[in-house]
Amino acid sequence: MGVIMRLLKKLSKLFIIGLFILFLVIGGLYTYAYFSPKLDIKNANQFYIYDDKEEIVYQGSGNNDWVSLDEISPYFIEAVLSTEDKNFYKHHGFDYLRIIKAMYTNIVSGRIVQGASTISQQYIKNMYLDFDKTWQRKIEEAFLTLRLEVQYEKDEILEGYLNTINFGQGNYGIENASNFYFNKSAKDLTLEEAIILAGVPKAPNKYNPVTDYEKALDRGKIIAKLMLNNDVIDQNTFNNLFKEDISIYGRRNDDNLNMLMYYQDAVYNELETLEEIPDSLIEAGGIKVYTSLNLNAQKIMEENILKYMDDNEESMQVASIIINPKTGGVMALTGGLDYAKSQFNRATQSSRQVGSAIKPFLYYAALENGMVSSSTFLSEPTTFMFSTNQSYSPANYNEKYANKNITMAAALAYSDNIYAVKTHLFLGEETLVNTAKRMGIETELSPIPSLALGTCGLSMFDFARGYTTLASGGYKRNLSFILRVEDMEGNVLYEKKNDNNLVLNESYTYILNEMMTGTYNSSFIDYNTPTVMSIAGKISNKYAIKTGSSGTDCWMVGYNPNVLMMVWNGYDDNKGLEVKDGTISKNIWVDTVENLEIDNEWYQKPDNVIGVPLNAITGEETEDSTKTAIFYYVNGSEYNNQNTEFVFKEKEKAN
Repeated sequence: MGVIMRLLKKLSKLFIIGLFILFLVIGGLYTYAYFSPKLDIKNANQFYIYDDKEEIVYQGSGNNDWVSLDEISPYFIEAVLSTEDKNFYKHHGFDYLRIIKAMYTNIVSGRIVQGASTISQQYIKNMYLDFDKTWQRKIEEAFLTLRLEVQYEKDEILEGYLNTINFGQGNYGIENASNFYFNKSAKDLTLEEAIILAGVPKAPNKYNPVTDYEKALDRGKIIAKLMLNNDVIDQNTFNNLFKEDISIYGRRNDDNLNMLMYYQDAVYNELETLEEIPDSLIEAGGIKVYTSLNLNAQKIMEENILKYMDDNEESMQVASIIINPKTGGVMALTGGLDYAKSQFNRATQSSRQVGSAIKPFLYYAALENGMVSSSTFLSEPTTFMFSTNQSYSPANYNEKYANKNITMAAALAYSDNIYAVKTHLFLGEETLVNTAKRMGIETELSPIPSLALGTCGLSMFDFARGYTTLASGGYKRNLSFILRVEDMEGNVLYEKKNDNNLVLNESYTYILNEMMTGTYNSSFIDYNTPTVMSIAGKISNKYAIKTGSSGTDCWMVGYNPNVLMMVWNGYDDNKGLEVKDGTISKNIWVDTVENLEIDNEWYQKPDNVIGVPLNAITGEETEDSTKTAIFYYVNGSEYNNQNTEFVFKEKEKAN
């Protein structure tokens, strides 16, 4: 017994000494934290995006939208406290009982099902830390939490936290979120609205009411139950919650740009690929991102999209991109009709059949391989037979055929499929694959006969990369959204380098661009009509233009040296399109580019290129001015054999 007593006394002494040392350590830590430099909680976690005029268009958090506690609905404050940290005003940064309970629950469950972070800890993560799970990061988080607790009052910490929470849809801070989701200030939130918003931060992309109203409501009911258990609301109030649907606003009031968030998402995605920018800095904020965004172009594009999509079913979607060919900078972009309803970016994430819009790539390859703009093929119903005993029978739109030889320029103006497939087979199917790759197309293309008609699937961004090479006069550009990234002190972390990699022959590129103006040239009106004659009356500047369709996709692409714009419309589920749907992308395009503030400029003709007036359809000399078009040639090639049909037939026989 005496031995046991002595052992117990010894253990008691050791416990008291250990406890004393622990208090000394904790006290020392709090004292050191108190005298450490004061944390700047209002300027942390700032994420700014600027347009091409270096004017701010988005901020993740910051002083402009900062609201004090008395400007926030008490309902929301109570909902957050009940959900995130009911003992917030009682602890000193760490809720030890909650930590023990969470550890026990997780051990029993065999997996992590419960967390124990306090609001102070979460605020530190929001401001300064990335999401690494290392011990070093945990220790850093703990010390910063101590500094926060001893340097600021509880109300100041709570106020800062509520002004920096991520509420999804690009909204940081309660004031931004309240205006976006409910079109009202944070102080005016109703109880139900406050509960819905308090549920979003747990999983912003999952529980926000725009993405999934039902999930947001289910999460809100859990929060309401917590508020009931904490005696914040009574049973009668709880029973009468969510009896009617809550009206969700889901858009920004500034400039009323519902599609701008697609651009912002693309900026963030590009930011994550830049090796010069640490991941921790991206997550924690404190950076300024300068972009190629032209806000005027974005506004005009959105206005015209809404104008021409207004009479269509809600399920029809649209994507569009505007690029500066001289830099590769993306001036405007949308990945859908309404970001609030769908965050899927159809400009960067969706793969769609491009149809005849691929033909300029083919005809550039033809020019480079000995054909000329007046080279002719016979346009008639044709079945192509192959050595494998397989056949291929493409058809022209509306079964319209010349039943005579037509020029490459006419085939491009009409988008003649027979001419395209003959050209493709004449050159060899690998030629188009290799040419597209050289122009910047990164998607792997298959060398098949139908590739000439765009049966491949490409993302708009990838397709635009290839077209920008044509629009730049043959220079392969690195398409980008970001021009420069700085930290909050103005130190440049990243700056885009100009790329002037000439990958195409400038003379052939010029000839192709001139040929693409035939799509709205009345000289080509004959047995068929050029593909964009319906909007020719709206076109006042000179553009190289091509359309494309696949039955489920409509494309419109047009450019000059200063702007390239691409528009797609169709259905996510590949529902078939009607003939009238093809006018949507055309009108969006022309009403946008014709109203942009850009110089009216065309490409300078190379010295070795000459123009010859010929019959637009046959390529022969003519005195009929109404049928005359200017055919461009590299000097001397105008004497080349223009009847390619004969050579094609001889090649077929040889095979």
